[in-house]
Amino acid sequence: MIALHFTSPAVLSLFSPVHCFLPSLCISSTSKMLSQQLLTWRLPIAARYTVPRAFFSHARILAAAEVHDPLQNGNYENPPRVKRAFRDPYGGWWDQQEKRNFGEPVHEENEILGVFSPEQYTHVTARKGFFHLGVFVATFLGLCGVVSLSYPDKPSAPRTFPDGLEKELGGPNAAPARKSGEDTW
Repeated sequence: MIALHFTSPAVLSLFSPVHCFLPSLCISSTSKMLSQQLLTWRLPIAARYTVPRAFFSHARILAAAEVHDPLQNGNYENPPRVKRAFRDPYGGWWDQQEKRNFGEPVHEENEILGVFSPEQYTHVTARKGFFHLGVFVATFLGLCGVVSLSYPDKPSAPRTFPDGLEKELGGPNAAPARKSGEDTW
């Protein structure tokens, strides 16, 4: 073990009563500093050899066979996974609120299966839900198709210009505007 000694006169003179401003930091030259006491502390010689070593004392425990516990819950009885909200409300339970009898083992997922957990949605099956979703999408797209077929044209006539503003737009090579009397672009 490495022991550090801070007994040089320069270090001790810093904490002498002449230079000491805080009484808690003042030490006498004969007493050891706390860090010095901690770094040089050792077990007594008699106690060094009586303390059992870990690799000798735990050999039997480490060599013991593992207990077969597939659920890793200490062989705790795990009741079936049934939400308490689905239990009979008139079953004569000891705890009417939680629908549970006295001494009945609690499932390890009790926070999910208890009465105060979120409700499980059992009103509509998945097949019926997807059917309703498909009916909604088909109805919405059908309505969009009917609206697009019966949607009126522009409420105003497109604007036309004499000679298509050929001169104003930059000559014969420029993109022309709509000429008067022209029905298509």
